[in-house]
Formats: sequence, C-alpha cells, structure tokens
Amino acid sequence: MTVFDGKKILITGGTGSLGQALTKRLLKSKVDSVRIFSRNEHKQIEMESEFNDSRLRFFLGDIRDYHRLERALEDVDVVFHAAALKHVTKIEYNPFEAIKTNVIGSQNVIDACIKANVKKAVCVGTDKAVSPLNTYGATKLLMEKLFVTANNFLNKEKCQTRFIALRYGNVLGSSGSVVPKIIEQIKNNKKITITDPQMTRFSITMDEALDFILKATELGQGSEIFVPKLKAYSIIDLIEALQEMFGKTEQEIIGVRPGEKLHESLINREEMRYAWKYNDVYLVANPLYPLFHDNEIKSAYHNISKVENLVEYSSDKVEKIPKKELVNTIKSLVV
Repeated sequence: MTVFDGKKILITGGTGSLGQALTKRLLKSKVDSVRIFSRNEHKQIEMESEFNDSRLRFFLGDIRDYHRLERALEDVDVVFHAAALKHVTKIEYNPFEAIKTNVIGSQNVIDACIKANVKKAVCVGTDKAVSPLNTYGATKLLMEKLFVTANNFLNKEKCQTRFIALRYGNVLGSSGSVVPKIIEQIKNNKKITITDPQMTRFSITMDEALDFILKATELGQGSEIFVPKLKAYSIIDLIEALQEMFGKTEQEIIGVRPGEKLHESLINREEMRYAWKYNDVYLVANPLYPLFHDNEIKSAYHNISKVENLVEYSSDKVEKIPKKELVNTIKSLVV
C-alpha cells in the first residue's frame, strides 16, 4: 500500500522522459488515475499505445493556458509539475519564451491547484536554479520561489493545498545528457568533446530520482525545498569509464559553454543557513513560513538536524563515485 493508492494524479509535461518514468512507477501502485497534461499530441498517442492502461487520461494543453489547466485539475489529489522549456542555449536565444512557460506557466499551475483544492503540488527543479548563471536556471529559480511562497498566503481553513519544491541534477543516461552523447561519439569514432577536464557533476539515476520524488511528496508539509543526498563524478572519470566499455577514441577540449558551470551546486552558501538534514535528504526551509521556525520544524520532523558540516553543497565538494562503480551504473542503464 502507498500514499498514492486511490488518488487522482496529474503530471504536467507528462510525455517527457521524467513524466513517462513517473507514470510507469505510479501505475505500479493502486492509483485511481494518472492524467498526462502536455502539448505534444504525437507523444501522447505513442504513450497511450505503449502503456495501454485504463487508468491513464490524456489532456492536450499548455501550462501557459490557465483555463485549460483549471479544467484538467478537476478532482485531482496530487500534481507533479514537470513541464518546462529546458534547453539552455535555445532559452538564452529566446529568454521570454522560457519566462512564459517556466515562470508564468508555473504560476498558472499554482493558481489552478488552489482553485481545485489539490492536496499536494510538487514542482520538479534543477541544480541550475542555484546561483543561476543562465536564463534557464533563473526561470527555474523563480518557479521554486513561486511554489514555496504559495503556502504563505493560503487560508488553511479554505484551502488544503501544500506546495513543495524538489531540486536535483541531470539524470545519468537520460536522453540528451552527456552519457549517450559520449557513447555516440565513441561508436562513430569521433573525438570526445570535453568542456573542461576539471568539470564535476552530481549523479542520479532515473530510479533514484523517482524514489526521491515520491518520498519527498509523502514527507512534504508545504513550503520546503527537498534535495537528495548525492555523490558526484568527474567528467574525466566518466569518459574513462565509457571508454572501458565502448572503446577508446581521441579527445578534444572545447571549453566551458556560455551559461555552463564548472561545478554544479544543489544548496549554496546562503541557503545553508536554512538547510536541515532529515534521514537521507536535505531540506531547505522557507524562513518566511511559520512551520520553519526551529521549534516547529523539529516537532514536525522527528530527528531532523541542522546541516553543520557543509559550507556549500556542490559537486566538487561531495564524495566522488569510483570509476568501477560508474561502469556498473552505466551498464545497468544502457545494457
């Protein structure tokens, strides 16, 4: 039995890689129904055929359209907000389009959730929202801010909705990520393009991301940003692991791209003042929300403790994944 049994779920951006994986996981429970809200009709048709489950519902729509969201959210219990424009370079060239979707669209989701009296609304964020260097990160930071502050102005006697934000890095091996790109370069005997040999990134697999999303949704009481406890890898170790598996080819250093960081952060120095550790996750508290005064948070989360041993939670400061472990992880993803 899970907390999602008998619940009606809606996923914005539900035809994306995360949305489909989350749908598959939810359908393993006794969920009442899962509503897929997206603007890609072709992917909806493919997904409907592949999943073939009577509990699935498909809603064509864009989160920029509040009224369409309002209709789709009728009687929904939990919302997972994963819809976003995500391609860094495209967004740098078309910044206001990202604002329309990632910021205004997110506010539409919030307003529609309040109107429908949804129990929990969870937005899926990114490490690029931490001290953002590009427009994509800045819009996702604003999405986070909108979600965690939405709880501030709710009348709890009239509205039960609790808004929660999640933050993690790129999913290892996912479509468009560095692993399939390097594999493609090796298999086609092309030079492996390296931005900077010192670069590090957090590592999370799709299964780990799903475990984290569902756990944080169950734990969340409103206004928190949840962050998983992760290891990291260096780009050189990743390349060496992939070369062990698929063969060697030449390498070329191309330099860090505009808007790209050498190391990613999941909690920056300033946020550490509000950071707590709870089992195997971190929680960044909203200082404007009453729950997160020290005494209240300790009574709400038993055995929670302030984070004392980190100045900044960044990919160059956490434990690195040994190359052998990277090889085994990649094998489980691509074989």
